[in-house]
Amino acid sequence: MRDILIIPLSEEENLVIASDNSGSIGMKRNDAVQVPYKMVAYYLFRVAVMECISAAATPFAVVIQNFCGDNDWHELLEGIEQGISELEKLDIQITGSTETNFVMNQSAVGLTVLGKRRANVHSDKLKYNSGTSIAVIGSPLVGQELLEMEEQVVPLSVFMEVCGMEDVATIPVGSRGILHELNALFDGTPFTEQNVDSTVKLTKSSGPSTCFVAVCPTEKLDELKSISGRYYYELIYSG
Repeated sequence: MRDILIIPLSEEENLVIASDNSGSIGMKRNDAVQVPYKMVAYYLFRVAVMECISAAATPFAVVIQNFCGDNDWHELLEGIEQGISELEKLDIQITGSTETNFVMNQSAVGLTVLGKRRANVHSDKLKYNSGTSIAVIGSPLVGQELLEMEEQVVPLSVFMEVCGMEDVATIPVGSRGILHELNALFDGTPFTEQNVDSTVKLTKSSGPSTCFVAVCPTEKLDELKSISGRYYYELIYSG
């Protein structure tokens, strides 16, 4: 199951809601990971917007719940605006609220992305067969790795282009790792460390969706490789 909520709006259209949050990541003295709030917001936005787009929705709004402080609101906005600029041509509005009555000792931010999609989009799980190809685009990174290996994070522009391919299904990889997402995406095919071979770590946290799984017919594989470039990693299923 994808980490989204789908609400019917009409016979033609559904509302898609995706969210993410972070705690103890920011610029407060007691934060476990010290990074600018622009970076915090950018990666929060990535997670939610990738979930939304992967579910065939077009995002139109972002809602921020800010517990870092009023002075840091503008940095959070900058991070989200950076992400929106990478998506290109999408008109996404931003709103939210800041806790100003009380000061917290650690940073905390919640973010929700709203999108719309056609009501007739099917959300059935995939069926694996001999003509199915699976890849991971980007590397699974978390925490301090984002600062040290940011060049391995797949750009949102690449994600958008892959999602625009015909007959390709995608799902962002979160904290539970690649194998978890594969088992959520497919029906009747158990994926394990024993039957999946890859050069990327299959159970490692991908934190703020630094990579995603792409599934396509084998005849589409060359196109997928061309779009993904150096971010492409093949998965070989031997079950």
